[in-house]
Amino acid sequence: MKLTNVEKKEKNQVALAIAVEPEVFEEACEKSYRKNVHSINLQGFRKGHAPRKIIERIYGKEVFYEDAMNFCIPDAYEAAVKEAGIDVVSQPELSDFDVQEDGTFVFNALVYVKPEVVVKDYKGLAAEKDDTAVTAEEVEAEINRMQQRNARLVPVDRKAQNGDTVNLDFEGFVDGVAFEGGKGEKFDLALGSGTFIPGFEDQLVGKKAEEECDVNVTFPEAYQEKKLAGKPAVFKCRINEVKESQKPELDDEFAKDVSEFDTLAELKADIEKKIGERKTESAKNAFQEKLMDQVIATMEAEIPDAMVDSQLDRIEEDFGYRLAMQGMDLENYLKMQGMDHNSFRMIFRDQALRQVKIRLALEQIAKMENLDVSEDEINAEYQKLCDQNKMEMERVKALLPAEDLKMDLVCQKANDFVIENAVEKAKEEKPAKKPAAKKTAKKAEPAAEKKPAKKAAAKAEDKAEPAAEEKPKRTRAKKAETKAE
Repeated sequence: MKLTNVEKKEKNQVALAIAVEPEVFEEACEKSYRKNVHSINLQGFRKGHAPRKIIERIYGKEVFYEDAMNFCIPDAYEAAVKEAGIDVVSQPELSDFDVQEDGTFVFNALVYVKPEVVVKDYKGLAAEKDDTAVTAEEVEAEINRMQQRNARLVPVDRKAQNGDTVNLDFEGFVDGVAFEGGKGEKFDLALGSGTFIPGFEDQLVGKKAEEECDVNVTFPEAYQEKKLAGKPAVFKCRINEVKESQKPELDDEFAKDVSEFDTLAELKADIEKKIGERKTESAKNAFQEKLMDQVIATMEAEIPDAMVDSQLDRIEEDFGYRLAMQGMDLENYLKMQGMDHNSFRMIFRDQALRQVKIRLALEQIAKMENLDVSEDEINAEYQKLCDQNKMEMERVKALLPAEDLKMDLVCQKANDFVIENAVEKAKEEKPAKKPAAKKTAKKAEPAAEKKPAKKAAAKAEDKAEPAAEEKPKRTRAKKAETKAE
């Protein structure tokens, strides 16, 4: 292979002109002949036994070029990139394939390369750190959630109230005709949960066991079943039972039932400890995020779209993996949310760009500070991944190249360097609230309506993101394992 020309273009693109020597291309043509000869039928020869020269005389010597080129391109391209000393961040755009008169095979490759990065501010940064103190209210709130989770439903002889669960039979009709999926028997419905379409649950409040009633509702315009969207419906209902939620008493017996502790005091102490650990970790991460925001705010780099797209691929892959852990499929999830892959990726594009910027900044900081990792550190990380994933060392190393792991560890050191050289800024005290003004005869002007743009954007992100506590952690080796499968 010969790298005949390297041309830097705008937007971090590089064009490579590559030539494959005649003897190497000839070997590839012979390989192509051996691959294809079995499917060639020529008169006078048994199928699969026609000589190459005869085939080329009839069909032209170009008959074996396509496969021969495909055999040559990967190795030639890889060698050219290495010789050019460039850090490619995209798949190559290959073009201008040609076999010259002397048998030399030439082609061009256009690639995006990692941009030059300038990081100006990364030492002595200052940011506020969130409060990590645990309040009694937080502990009580967690205890109450545990109490609610362990509540039991008890039948009551009274009218249903919001918060109760009613067991009912129902059947829905549109224009007097029962519709598919509109019937249920002995269905438990928590009133106020929003499980059914708007207005349904409200009309069951005040009903008693063995009472029958009609529930009149209108399906939302955006209802997923298009035949029912926007149409009025009548549900004929029968209340079988009204049940209220009864929480267990908060005492030592409760602690024994829901935990490994013998007393409520021990349970509360453990909850306080765990909340403190979560808040400490959260404060650390938030502090780090604030510092990274400052680092990338002043960095200079012309980032190719290809790098952002690659990061989006990883985000989408991880998202799909987390959904699979919850028994869901990404394609079906997107349909349920009324999204396609493009709209999904648009939601996370800013996040992907930020991640790319941070990675480039950390790599540059590592260079400027001469940060490196030893073989012992790499081996220790490999061992950690083996233990986490219960995998053999050889398997982990095959899935995660040492160079990739090394760069991850170097970036972590750069991240730690920024944090160690940062200053924790005192949290600004919020000004005390002014006492409320006395009422006057004059009516206050209504507050201006808030713009919903930010709220809508946040909602869209929530829509595409599973609940935080449901996100399983995934190690580098596990990602690689999934890819390999």
